[in-house]
Amino acid sequence: MNRIFCIAARDFLATVATKGFIIGLLITPAMIAAFTLVGPRLFGARTFKVEGDIAVVDPTGVVLPQLKAALDPQGAAARRTEEFRRALSRAPESVRKMAETSADQAMTNLLGPAPDVGLVEHPPDADLDQVKMWLRDDTEGRRRLAVVVIHRDAVNPAANSSYGAYDLYVPPRLDNRAADYIYQRVREAIVNARIASQGLNPKLIEAIAEVRRPNSITITRGEETQTVGGFNFLLPIAFTMLMFIGLMTGGQGMLTSMIEEKSSRVVEVLLSAVSPMQLMAGKLIAYMAISLLGMGIYILMGLALLSSFSLLGVFDPWLILYLFIFFIIGFLVVGSLMMAVGAAVNELSEAQSLQMPLILILITPWFLWPHISNSPNSMLSIAVSHAPPINTFGMLLRMASTQPPATWEVWLSIAIGIVSVFAALWAAAKIFRIGLLMYGKPPNFATLIRWVRAA
Repeated sequence: MNRIFCIAARDFLATVATKGFIIGLLITPAMIAAFTLVGPRLFGARTFKVEGDIAVVDPTGVVLPQLKAALDPQGAAARRTEEFRRALSRAPESVRKMAETSADQAMTNLLGPAPDVGLVEHPPDADLDQVKMWLRDDTEGRRRLAVVVIHRDAVNPAANSSYGAYDLYVPPRLDNRAADYIYQRVREAIVNARIASQGLNPKLIEAIAEVRRPNSITITRGEETQTVGGFNFLLPIAFTMLMFIGLMTGGQGMLTSMIEEKSSRVVEVLLSAVSPMQLMAGKLIAYMAISLLGMGIYILMGLALLSSFSLLGVFDPWLILYLFIFFIIGFLVVGSLMMAVGAAVNELSEAQSLQMPLILILITPWFLWPHISNSPNSMLSIAVSHAPPINTFGMLLRMASTQPPATWEVWLSIAIGIVSVFAALWAAAKIFRIGLLMYGKPPNFATLIRWVRAA
């Protein structure tokens, strides 16, 4: 037993004490932080501004004044402020406080720069072909965004007929955001003109029809906290990502370590002092500890982030315990198989074809994540959560969803995982013992199966 822990301590310290490990450990949160800070500047809406002119032909004579009001800078500013207020009301309190300190900048980041759209009026009997020529002739001055031709029955339809609408002509490659802005403003103008034609007050009708969505409150045993949209959607994939990163980091580390030690003949020196099973157990413990260390650091960072946004109350701490249980099960299965592959081959390129099926199996839950999160009690979700070696991922996704499974299902999946651990260790031990000192032609799957079946 002492020899096992000596091997584990040696591999653990040889890995965590290097600059590469520290950089690799910190690069993921650094990339997330950088993307969070720089991403809005690179991909945000604030880099795009709706700017240009719209030509309008209005035979009704009543839509054009409404469209002028809809495009008026003061009205647009009031509308943007209301949209920003609604979006901010759905955010956590800490986010609201940060946004309120720099409201103008936050509004620009969220909604983009204020639009600057002018109107070019044409008479009701204007030649439509000439108006279209105006749209094509975009050689100088402000950009020409669209031609809007209001139908004669858009405001007052004929008897026993429905309302008309409008025709929209746009230049090639008009940005979808500009097109959406035009749709919204023209629709607003036509609706207001229809309401006014009936002698009604548009603002009164808007106030009557508006029912603001309340901020839901999540009630936990200890406190009441504001519900954050998207939290329940992102939590399952966050846990799955943590476990996948831990498994692949440790598994690939063991595979690479075994190939290097075998190709450099270091393994022959090690086997003169320890047995193959002691070597295998020591490496499993070492790389599992390395992965657990990385996961622990990421979990602490995540909890600190949740605490800063006052979201700890909506997080179930028992999920962390189950995360570690499922991770240990998954690591013993995946890690032992990865190490067996590393012991059976001579070069890293030879291991790629053998480990690829295992990697494809492990990423299957990623493709099924939306379905499992939305329908955790479906037949497919139940099957995935009880089928090794992906049962650990499937059950963790179900537990982090809005409809957690029964406790007996969780422990049944754990029991299945423990059985799969013994099966994987048994098969990996046979491959490890036979392939460790074999050189030359790399084995294929048939050879590995033959080694497992050997006495």
